[in-house]
Amino acid sequence: MSLAHRIIPCLDTDGSRVVKGVHFEGLRDAGDPAELAARYNDEGADELVVLDIAAARDSRPTFLETIRRVAEQLSIPLAAGGGIRSLEDARGVVRAGSDKITVNTAAVERPELIRDLSGEFGAQAVVLAIDGRREENTWQVRVRGGRVATSWNALDWAQRGVELGAGEILLTSVDRDGTQSGFDLAFTAAISRAVSVPVIASGGAKLPQHFFEVFTEGAADAALAASIFHDNVQSIRGLKEFLRTNGVEVRLPC
Repeated sequence: MSLAHRIIPCLDTDGSRVVKGVHFEGLRDAGDPAELAARYNDEGADELVVLDIAAARDSRPTFLETIRRVAEQLSIPLAAGGGIRSLEDARGVVRAGSDKITVNTAAVERPELIRDLSGEFGAQAVVLAIDGRREENTWQVRVRGGRVATSWNALDWAQRGVELGAGEILLTSVDRDGTQSGFDLAFTAAISRAVSVPVIASGGAKLPQHFFEVFTEGAADAALAASIFHDNVQSIRGLKEFLRTNGVEVRLPC
């Protein structure tokens, strides 16, 4: 029996408000995180991700109060991240109500952080977020909100992250972010084949067909989206009904 594929709304925040842009740029206000969290919880989301996308770039503290407000609205798992650089940062996020911790920039800068987090909380609670941009025939890892290039190839970094104890990969295509042109299926499939842990696809979703493609052709375990849910372009219930009708295993809301 295969596991159900997950639909995960994402709340990208500037610390206190939900924001959205294109290619991580041109951010606009998209609402209150607690209000959106309550809505998605009621609509049948499988999980929720909340990220402070400015924390790593601006070296600001993690947004614990926002996490608390969001967690109070949920009966589904919550993953949170942004500016988590140490075990103490992660402990604060968990105490605020998060079930999982996501790390990105700090893990690239100090890979041992993944091992530390996995040892403290278990691999199932550690989500390695990877932002990748296509460079010729591969994908380059980007950090600090997708602005800064690194020397890491995304496939190599995903495998290294899993070796260190990451239990899940949150994979974002910088090229597709906010474009609503569809997920990067080749990128998602390549990472899914390279690792033994679940892969969450992110970047480019708009149509129900995009989700169908990333679950079938992209081999993703879960798919994450933001603006299409925030702007009521697509309902979670309608999306899940489409996927179920087309043979993709999902949990339908009650």
